[in-house]
Amino acid sequence: MRLLLKEGKQKELLNLEKDKLGWKELSKKLGIKYGKLMAYVNEESLISEKLFNTLSKNREYNQFIIEKRKENWGQINGGKISKGKTKKISIPKDSEELAEFYGIMLGDGNSTKIKDYKIGTYMIRIVGDLNKDKEYLSDYVKQLIEELFKIKVRVGRFKSNAMFIEAHSIKLVDFLESKGFKPGNKIKNQLQIPKWIKQNPKYLSLCLRGLYDTDGSVYKLTNQNCYQIDFCNKNQYLLEDVRESLICLGICPSKISKRKDIYITKKEEIRKFLKLIGFRNPKHLCRLEMFNLMNR
Repeated sequence: MRLLLKEGKQKELLNLEKDKLGWKELSKKLGIKYGKLMAYVNEESLISEKLFNTLSKNREYNQFIIEKRKENWGQINGGKISKGKTKKISIPKDSEELAEFYGIMLGDGNSTKIKDYKIGTYMIRIVGDLNKDKEYLSDYVKQLIEELFKIKVRVGRFKSNAMFIEAHSIKLVDFLESKGFKPGNKIKNQLQIPKWIKQNPKYLSLCLRGLYDTDGSVYKLTNQNCYQIDFCNKNQYLLEDVRESLICLGICPSKISKRKDIYITKKEEIRKFLKLIGFRNPKHLCRLEMFNLMNR
């Protein structure tokens, strides 16, 4: 069996052993070639269950296991079927729907592309809160992906109070990469809003909607009769992109805060945001209705 761990935990586990022995000695101890070991460290290959059990003797890393997969999982679910063909998907043209999906991916999505000798992982996954985002992910986003790519989307949950939707396809991962969404760590890859979206105001509005539906929030300021729409993200490049995009659409946001937030506070700017961008996620729509902001 192969194990898919929470992002960064496979590398962390191996680094703990490296600190004791060094990479070359660890390679000898585990009986695997140095290059293969580095593929595990860089999380380009999924670690085997046997190797994981050797490294995590106290089982302290068991909590980070997301899935267990068979050795031929990559051939079954990663896009290849028994006849050696690639799973077919629909390749969409640039559209408002694709731009919105791209924004959702920039917010809470991730693309995985792991190549290995016997196993490969090619998938997209979008994660959300089980209680707050279930309706949005299970109904709206799932249907959006299925209609765009004509591919089956799976709904699942973690042991924690989190859920996810995911789709498995080499072609889907490759297509997103061709549109600017590189697989792997989004912050490390400095993912931004691509030019094909920026050049079309309607695409840009829908992309921002996807971003705000996933990484945005709406709330009333404490002891004040005013409200804020907030966008928070750890990717500085994306934050700058979002702020510049809002300004491009005629919306005046705050500067980027030290906490990595962008605020929209003035009533007139909130009205512009709701008219030009708006929300699809029911958790935001409910708050807008609760604060009576829908008709302002």
